[in-house]
Amino acid sequence: MSSAELPRKEANVLRGHEGAVLAARFNADGNYCLSCGKDRTIRLWNPHRGLHIKTYKSHGREVRDVHVTPDNSKLCSCGGDRQIFYWDVATGRVIRKFRGHDGEVNAVKFNEYSSVVVSAGYDQSLRAWDCRSHSTEPIQIIDSFSDSVMSVCLTKTEIIGGSVDGTVRTFDIRIGREVADDLGQPVNCISMSNDGNCILASCLDSKLRLLDR
Repeated sequence: MSSAELPRKEANVLRGHEGAVLAARFNADGNYCLSCGKDRTIRLWNPHRGLHIKTYKSHGREVRDVHVTPDNSKLCSCGGDRQIFYWDVATGRVIRKFRGHDGEVNAVKFNEYSSVVVSAGYDQSLRAWDCRSHSTEPIQIIDSFSDSVMSVCLTKTEIIGGSVDGTVRTFDIRIGREVADDLGQPVNCISMSNDGNCILASCLDSKLRLLDR
């Protein structure tokens, strides 16, 4: 996509949240989007028609992130109440709550098979949770960060976290290897390119840094 093809015109404004919106995520095919925020709710929208479809309420504090499975049947969310919620999209019912972080949870992601949720926490850790198990204990804890973990990305074999300690750390879960990229500035958000070869890191010095993996 060239810069000339980038969207430049506002298509719709989605109104309904009663406070700051902290995250907005499209689903896999781009037909729907989810938003979450300070009003403790998650909202499902058809952004192309400007329609609010459903509201999900159960969090006790602000909701900081939300992610939906590729088949649109389940979603996960996290926030200030230190918990990860696993929801049924159609019914709006909370299937499971994962507790274990010692602080607010900043970000969540499903793995490729929607069987595991990985969360990034203020307690300097990444934690993986099995959606199919009835256990509330994490199946893996990664705690080699030295400050709050703000963002997480997943590949088939890796967990990647971006932290306020200035690092983007990649963990190969097959061989247990860790690779750290020290950017020298607090990392607020990371995002992976579609081909999986690059990571774009948003840092608190108002700069974006592109990493060749």
